[in-house]
Amino acid sequence: MTDRYSRQIRFRPIGQDGQNQLAERCVVLIGLGALGTASAEQLVRAGVGRVTLIDRDYVEWSNLQRQQLYTERDARERLPKAVAAKQRLCEVNSTVTIEAIVEDVTATNIERLVSQADLIMDETDNFAIRMLINDVAAQREIPWIYGACVASYGMTYTVLPQETPCLHCLLNHLPQQQETCDTRGIISPAVQLVASHQVTETLKLLTGAKAALRRTLLSFDLWTNQQSQIDVTSLKQSACPSCGDAAVYPYLNGTPLQFVTLCGRDTVQVRGEGERDLVRLENEMLARGIKSQRNPYLLMFETTQNRIVAFADGRILIHGEADPEQAKRTYTAYFQ
Repeated sequence: MTDRYSRQIRFRPIGQDGQNQLAERCVVLIGLGALGTASAEQLVRAGVGRVTLIDRDYVEWSNLQRQQLYTERDARERLPKAVAAKQRLCEVNSTVTIEAIVEDVTATNIERLVSQADLIMDETDNFAIRMLINDVAAQREIPWIYGACVASYGMTYTVLPQETPCLHCLLNHLPQQQETCDTRGIISPAVQLVASHQVTETLKLLTGAKAALRRTLLSFDLWTNQQSQIDVTSLKQSACPSCGDAAVYPYLNGTPLQFVTLCGRDTVQVRGEGERDLVRLENEMLARGIKSQRNPYLLMFETTQNRIVAFADGRILIHGEADPEQAKRTYTAYFQ
């Protein structure tokens, strides 16, 4: 395997010194959907020494069109995305240390989850989590890379604490997230292009090539052949509550919601009260005449109205329900 990285080392801006630096770095990816799987594979193939994969969801059939690390077997077994991604990536490059974490990212756990990170990559479709990333990155001075895509459109931006505007600074200048892949669909090339930009910026940062960073807000639409880069340097705000002179990191101090409607998915997520014993839950359901499917990470069963998935970390997904109040009643009926 001595020539595994030979073509990358021959790229002069990286070279052997840069490759050695990559091997010593840790990247945390939050979200293992389309963007996350594309970025994770590129990073692992490039030889980043440690990659931490964080995702709260499991593999479904609709993921296979664009989420490149997953297989039909993963969908049949409903494997958590982080676990399935790790299995595949370990086969790609056994020399990289890969950690899979099946958790929902919240204000109460994000500091722990990114504590070893040299860089954080946003691969989510959730603006609330992005703002958590933004605050913890500013607080701990960790660079992070924002990425988003829907339909044929994509956007990415690199945040350097104390140097560039943070995402909070840019809130009034970003498009409102009203559309999702579930409502408008998505084509895989848009995903790949955003991921390529994100990973390129990551390689620059991890090898010390900060002078080569793009430092603009990049957006494009592949279908209409449009692309723009906006210099946002002037938008950095000294009074920003997330990165300003008297930052208070408001999103880290927020109270996590217990019932959250997942955007565009007709699903309510219920954050539980600690870890859940899935074997015990399976037996409880069986005693009530409810058949379920269980693997080491989650348990799933169906009612006349909903598909319900319980995770070992205590979370519940109630599919087929967008109303948190109705979800509370469903939750109470089966878990309390």
